[in-house]
Amino acid sequence: MKILVPVKQVATLDEEFELRDDELDVDHDFCEYDINEWDDYSLEEALRLKEANEGQEVEVVAVTVGDEEAEDVLRTCMAKGADRAVRIWDESMEGAGPIAVARAVAKLAEQEQPELVFAGVQASDHAYAQTGMQIAALLGRPHVAVINHLEYTPGDGSATVRRELEAGLEEELEVDVPAVLTIQLGINEPRYASLKGIKQAKGRPIDEYGPADLGLSEEDVGAKGSLARVRRMFAPEKGQAEMIEGTPAEQAARLAEIIKEFRGAAS
Repeated sequence: MKILVPVKQVATLDEEFELRDDELDVDHDFCEYDINEWDDYSLEEALRLKEANEGQEVEVVAVTVGDEEAEDVLRTCMAKGADRAVRIWDESMEGAGPIAVARAVAKLAEQEQPELVFAGVQASDHAYAQTGMQIAALLGRPHVAVINHLEYTPGDGSATVRRELEAGLEEELEVDVPAVLTIQLGINEPRYASLKGIKQAKGRPIDEYGPADLGLSEEDVGAKGSLARVRRMFAPEKGQAEMIEGTPAEQAARLAEIIKEFRGAAS
C-alpha cells in the first residue's frame, strides 16, 4: 500500500520583521523555515503504520508544492524515513491558495493512487485548514478531519479513527479506504531525524513535477487558480493598558474620564 503525505515548509518570524513593499507577505529575510508542525505528526503516523506492518509493502511518499528552497522539508521527511519525495512547482504556481495547492496534490494522487492521504489539520503560518479537505473533495474520497487516533491494517477496506470535537468530546468512526485524513497534534510523538538519515537524505533524488506534467493549466494553479487572494498584510494597531492608581474615589473618577474619552472617540 501507499501513503501520500502532503507537507509544507512554513515560516516563523523573528521578533522584529518587515513586510514586503507590496504588502502581500513578510520579507523573507526576517523568516526562518521548518516543516509545518501538523505535517510532522502526519508523517510520523505514516511511518508508524509502515513500521507496524513490516511484513507488507508500505510506501510513504512525501509531497510539497514549493520552490527549490522547499526541498529542505522533503529531505527532512526522507531523513526521518519517507521512501520517496515529490516537489511540484514552476513559476506559474506562485501565490497559490489552498485550492490551487490541493488541485496539484490531488492530480499527483491520481497518478500515485495511495490508499491513504495524511494531511495536517492546518498550517501554522496561514491556518486555512482547507487543503486536506479540498484534496478529498477533488479526489471524491471519504474523509475525516482532526484525527487523534488511527487503527488500520494495510489491505483492509476500512479504518477506525477517533476525532476531536468541541468541549473535550471525541467521536469514533469507521471510514472506507481509500480515504483522506487530516491529522491532529498529539496523535503521536514525532521522531527526530538521525545524523545518518540526514546524510543519506542529502544524496537522494527528489521527483519534480510541473503543472503540465500533472495535466494542469496555468489557469488551474498559482494566483489564477485560487479562489481567494491576499489583498494586504499588516500589523494591527496595538492597544495600550493603563494602571489606575489612587484611592477608590480617584480611581472611579479616572475611570469615568476614560469612558468619556472613549465615547468621544467613538462618536
